[in-house]
Amino acid sequence: MVKTYINGVGSISAQKTFEGDFLEEIISNESENVIYAVQPSYKEVIPPASIRRMSKGVKMGIFTSNKALKEACIEVPDAIITGTGMGCVEDSDKFLKAILDNKEQFLTPTSFIQSTHNTVGAQIALGLQCKGYNFTYVNGAVSFESALLDAKLQLETSEANAILVGGIDETTQHTLDLYRLVNFIKNEKDQPFSVLNSNSKGVVFSEGSNFFVLENQQKTSSYATLEAINFFNELKISEVGEFICSFLDSNGIKIETIDAIVLGNNGDTQFDDYYTIASTLFSKTPQVYYKHLSGEYNTASSFGFWVASKILKNQLIPSAVKMNDLTKDNYTYVLLYNQYRGKDHSLILIKKC
Repeated sequence: MVKTYINGVGSISAQKTFEGDFLEEIISNESENVIYAVQPSYKEVIPPASIRRMSKGVKMGIFTSNKALKEACIEVPDAIITGTGMGCVEDSDKFLKAILDNKEQFLTPTSFIQSTHNTVGAQIALGLQCKGYNFTYVNGAVSFESALLDAKLQLETSEANAILVGGIDETTQHTLDLYRLVNFIKNEKDQPFSVLNSNSKGVVFSEGSNFFVLENQQKTSSYATLEAINFFNELKISEVGEFICSFLDSNGIKIETIDAIVLGNNGDTQFDDYYTIASTLFSKTPQVYYKHLSGEYNTASSFGFWVASKILKNQLIPSAVKMNDLTKDNYTYVLLYNQYRGKDHSLILIKKC
């Protein structure tokens, strides 16, 4: 079986991850119910004349994909696969507002053209002059996992040798207002906003972009191998244990073989019980969480994937993401489990090279 190597990473998040550091400097938040991605200087990778015409999501995608490709020493990948929950919602809002303001007349098509979900993948391809396979998955909270699975299958069947895969979502004020109306975002009165000791519904919402270069060959830059992926649309809390155990069994792995589990706890008391089952199952395993640093968004699991990849390469779990005090001398297998509002459950297994 052809192995899938993670050979390059790039991340923009609510932390200063765009420089490549592994959470050496932490921006702590317990007072804001929406946190925004820390923006780098884009002039290094995007022509200044183009920057002002691009939405935040497109800029983040181009920057992080560039970082991942440089680290993997790849100029042009064979394919580009992106996952996004909301797409370029900033331009979508602009276009819809223009329809209302202009009474459906005299509309310019620019915002509409740039509002489609595949805009990020398309802009990356245009910049690289990549004419290969280009696909965008819009599958809610498993959009990134869908992109990963597609890439892994293509590498295993030798349809490609190097694939750029990413998860990206941006925020806009209008979307945030709607999420507040339906109580998806925590209420201001529920401060401080804690993930592990939460006593309120809703989440701290955010945005981000995380890209990875997957290849069928190991390099000096390799972080880990992507072993397996699985996702399921809807599960009862009582079914989580069986879902995880069945996944591990199908890959010939026992619970005690897992050296760390990365959980997507987001502080929503209505749905975090799913993670309680998982953490109980792995009570003797080092446990990691990350959404107190990244916030919640449809492809936040891509930030968790970035954290897990860094753990295996550095053989270290930063104190900022530890859920318990357990440690291992050697981290070989890391399992990631994520869900959003009780749906889109995903499992990703990665292994040290």
